Amino acid sequence: MTISKRSLLRLTGMASLAATAALVGCGKKEEAAPAAASAPAAASAPAAAKPEPLKVAFAYVGPVGDAGWTFAHDRARLEVQKEFGDRIVTSFVENVPEAADAERVIRDMVGQGNKLVFGTTFGYMEQMLKVAADSPDVKFEHATGYKSAENLRTYDSRTYEGAYMAGVIAGKMTKSNTLGVVASIPIPEVIRNINAFTLGAQSVNAAAKTKVVWVNKWFDPPKEGEAAQSLINQGADVLMQNTDSSAVLQTAEKAGKYGFGWDSDMSKFGPSAHLGSAVINWAPYYKKAVGEMLEGSWKTGPNTWWGVKEGAIDLVALSDKVPADAKEALEKVKSGLKDGSFAIWKGPIAGQDGKPVLKDGETADDDFLHKINFYVKGVEGKLPSAK
Repeated sequence: MTISKRSLLRLTGMASLAATAALVGCGKKEEAAPAAASAPAAASAPAAAKPEPLKVAFAYVGPVGDAGWTFAHDRARLEVQKEFGDRIVTSFVENVPEAADAERVIRDMVGQGNKLVFGTTFGYMEQMLKVAADSPDVKFEHATGYKSAENLRTYDSRTYEGAYMAGVIAGKMTKSNTLGVVASIPIPEVIRNINAFTLGAQSVNAAAKTKVVWVNKWFDPPKEGEAAQSLINQGADVLMQNTDSSAVLQTAEKAGKYGFGWDSDMSKFGPSAHLGSAVINWAPYYKKAVGEMLEGSWKTGPNTWWGVKEGAIDLVALSDKVPADAKEALEKVKSGLKDGSFAIWKGPIAGQDGKPVLKDGETADDDFLHKINFYVKGVEGKLPSAK
């Protein structure tokens, strides 16, 4: 997502969705591949009725734009549409707030006949649980959540792997040994990414430290830019963000500092500042989920959490400014994540207070990672949720 203007989406003619869209400032668009022309049926054999396409809807927390979190989800939606053609019809509503209005939008999606609904942000969890309980014939998929039901399951991307890889590059590129992160909401997902970024930097530069500014929103370009400038004023010369716009990278560009793209390739927004982009590829999971619906094999289960190994995360578009030894260190990490020979969260790892959170040789399991509510050593400042 970016600060640039975007084209308005065409609204559907259905009054219920139009009312919802007017309330939350969002738009809906349906897309289906055109049906292939078929040969005339033989006079003696009546044509079989063509099955109705599966209707799939996506709720987006921000605008699609041309970069960032929602952009990455929508690119995957388009890939799914291309993969399954006229067997499916996909639609989306953007700018759906993480509030009561989300329930209204999701209920409307069900009312429009969608049989598979994706909610693409953590803050939709309780609303999706309510709608799922009232819609047993519809399947629901919730991104980054942890609560499930018979017809609702969760999925996520190991974004901390992308953050760690960015940290490796940042640790090599910093001159001040001060890194900066513009953070969104203080939940384990975001805290985990801040920590992983720091651990990656420290793996190549023991003197690296990280400062954090929280904006308490996923998408707010002005606030993101202000937070980035604040970090630069505090001495940070390499910035990362866990927010959705390109404002942080653009601020780094103006200040002559370095930064990273997040969730999608943002290199065009700060050509001189951009060191690489930690991108998410949701397409493999979306194809899996839609394929299971078409086959009738969809079922709930444990959270699906994919990363580098499954092709869901990567650090791409590396700058020519990145030195050879940094690229070598990155490739070593990436290779280890792919074949399972490297674990980011393996002790000894100490918390901000210097006390061990993982002992030497101890490797964190997913339960540990999902409950992270602390900063690792090297992250400065107080965690907002800490008491």
